[in-house]
Amino acid sequence: MDISVVVPLYNEDESLPELLAWIDRIMQKHSFTYEAILVDDGSKDNSWDIINQLQTTYPAVRGIKFRRNYGKSAALFCGFEAAKGDVVITMDADLQDSPDEIPELYRMVKEENYDIVSGWKQKRYDPITKTIPSKFFNRTARAVSGIRLHDFNCGLKAYNCKVVKSIEVYGEMHRYIPILAKEAGFTRIGEKIVQHQERKYGVTKFGLSRFVNGFLDLLSISFMTRFGKKPMHFFGLLGSLMFVIGFLSSAWIGFQKIYSMSKGEMAPLVTDSPYFFIALATMVIGTQLFLTGFIAELVSRSSSERNTYQIEKEI
Repeated sequence: MDISVVVPLYNEDESLPELLAWIDRIMQKHSFTYEAILVDDGSKDNSWDIINQLQTTYPAVRGIKFRRNYGKSAALFCGFEAAKGDVVITMDADLQDSPDEIPELYRMVKEENYDIVSGWKQKRYDPITKTIPSKFFNRTARAVSGIRLHDFNCGLKAYNCKVVKSIEVYGEMHRYIPILAKEAGFTRIGEKIVQHQERKYGVTKFGLSRFVNGFLDLLSISFMTRFGKKPMHFFGLLGSLMFVIGFLSSAWIGFQKIYSMSKGEMAPLVTDSPYFFIALATMVIGTQLFLTGFIAELVSRSSSERNTYQIEKEI
């Protein structure tokens, strides 16, 4: 099969018929063999009934329905597991992503050998409450990951099938799939300017909680990709550094008192100095961080995935 189109959706019953007709028209025009995997993320409208109706018109339609709303990452994960195409293309169900982009995305993956091609909505029709947080996230993600993409969160992306079978998407990690892919060894990541449509039906699902969760997930993925299998390298180094600073500070305070006493001067008690307690607290925090790293290392070494690595080829 040439293409698997994975479409996560939540309350999009109005747009689905138009979207599937558009996708099918493009596929027939370019003679692609395809499947359209529609993942209903616990919709409360008639989305699932529409999917059933569409399946009778378009045999390429496959449906997955969640019992409740789990989020876009969960929908993409299940869609990726079910996908059978050589190239997997994701897009949103709200008609803001154009299926006209599919042939070129497919070509870039198949002929230019990209692992991922991410869409870039250079001209957007989203409200300012969505575009400003998006720019902040993209700038931060570029700085953290070193991946030069303008729009990490664009729903329109194309993947080599090996990529989606090798990564695990959860939480709000869908916006950072290029980072997950890079960590798994898929480094050929490209970008294509894509057309962005004005929303025709429904309302945006973006809210404050997604802004906060996205930022926290960026911190999580940054830590996990660097120290997930070697937590002692982070906690141990930081803890040791803080302990040494605290110990040297305490020693200096003690030396000052001994030196004053040797000259016959009345030196104040060590505990009278606030710097003593700061140094002591630094030593305690340093010890705690070191022990945290040690315990995390034990947990990591006991994990069932401690020696799970991505193998590209075998002879």
